[in-house]
Amino acid sequence: MTCRHLVLVLGDQLDPDNAALDGFDSSRDRIAMIESREESIRIRSHKARTTLFLSAMRHYAQWLDQRGYPVDYLDIDHPHAERFADGLGHLIERHHPEQVVVIEPGEYGVASQIEQACADQGVALEVRSDRHFLCSTEQFAAWRDGRRTLVMEHFYRWMRREHDVLMKGDKPAGGQWNLDQQNRKTFGRKGPGMLPAPYGFEADEITRGVMDAVERRFPDNPGQLDGFSWAVTREQALQALDDFVQHRLAAFGPFQDAMWQDEPYLYHSMLASAMNLKLLNPREVIQAAVDAYESGQAPLQSVEGFVRQILGWREYVRGIYWSEMPDYLSRNTLNAKRTLPAFYWTGDTDMNCLATCIGQTLETGYAHHIQRLMVTGLFAMLYGVRPQEIHEWYLAVYVDAVEWVESPNTLGMSQHADGGLLGSKPYAASGRYIQRMSNYCAGCRYRPGESTGDDACPFTTLYWDFLIRHEKRFSQHPRAGMQWRMLNRLEPDERKAIVQQAKSLRACLG
Repeated sequence: MTCRHLVLVLGDQLDPDNAALDGFDSSRDRIAMIESREESIRIRSHKARTTLFLSAMRHYAQWLDQRGYPVDYLDIDHPHAERFADGLGHLIERHHPEQVVVIEPGEYGVASQIEQACADQGVALEVRSDRHFLCSTEQFAAWRDGRRTLVMEHFYRWMRREHDVLMKGDKPAGGQWNLDQQNRKTFGRKGPGMLPAPYGFEADEITRGVMDAVERRFPDNPGQLDGFSWAVTREQALQALDDFVQHRLAAFGPFQDAMWQDEPYLYHSMLASAMNLKLLNPREVIQAAVDAYESGQAPLQSVEGFVRQILGWREYVRGIYWSEMPDYLSRNTLNAKRTLPAFYWTGDTDMNCLATCIGQTLETGYAHHIQRLMVTGLFAMLYGVRPQEIHEWYLAVYVDAVEWVESPNTLGMSQHADGGLLGSKPYAASGRYIQRMSNYCAGCRYRPGESTGDDACPFTTLYWDFLIRHEKRFSQHPRAGMQWRMLNRLEPDERKAIVQQAKSLRACLG
């Protein structure tokens, strides 16, 4: 049997406006979807992450079937689903297509596998531009061309103008481009008070079937599925978007960097997974937030902060990823070589901030951006973890993780492994930062103001040790130099004691 197009729909391409479906002819074309077992083994994917992807894929296949699209679906138990390339090769051999059609994959390695499988089978491959994004890879390359340094803020302002978002003529709404200074509030001693309940969905028959398969196939993978309630259909994702705008967007901005014990969600949207699966389009998400501002439902500082994450940061890291691959994943500018501590897979540590954030992650597959950047990521950088190990951990444990967005955020922003391409200076901080932005330290045996001694906070010890180890590199840095000049306040004996305590700490952790 020969078909014209074998249209490949990947697990993070569940867009009803998927460009690969353009011109589809049900009498001559077929859709292929593959659940690869290898994808949950190569990186030990959190059970909730695997469940989310597979359930969303199965619901999307059902949506296609209801609309008359012929779908070849290889589920995770199919004999040809061990590796993605095997499944694709099997379907090519089965249908003998004139051409395989796919939109741009979100992972360099997957794109390479598709190219190789088509080459091995001698079939043509058409890769279509992904119109889900507001900035194509070609547009990003043109914006980047000729710039000596890359600054996300410059890109963000360009995108605001290009798409006329939060603009009054050629000026930003409210007269300022960036309201970040207004969005760094803490909850204070009283805490966040009454919070809106997190929005979730009960598992249906399809999702329950996926849960059973995941538990059976990957019993030793991290995480748990009790309480799984993520959006797995477009209809659910739209409900989640509406709930965020109605109940959390207004307070999101001021408190987006705050953390609080046993409150993992706070005012965050929890929409990244739906967007990264493409159940939601970024345009409609941005428009919903802008409409809330224009109707007086949410203040500008919250809406601008939210829009910047999507229109600015999300599009920017995708541009960085595709313009820097494939060698981006191997970068290690700070020459970090240590193994990721074992407690990242268990949460078993007496550092309360890490125990809380990791425990929450293993339970739910979720942590908000400051928990990732300034707790788990910060410790890994200060400790000196090989950046590829913490990258693989993030890719494994978070339900919203896809490589194009996760790797620049981890290797660039969190670990400074790219030498300042994504963020000009390392996000280095002591335990004082965590104390200021959360109540984690109140339940911890360590003192964030101490760098040596039995009660010294490991973050603070490793922070000063990090400054000492990288003094030559950053002491004259235009943005980080002031931080490194603080070392001048330390006496030689203090430096020596810090270095020794850091050495002992690393020895204890492995």
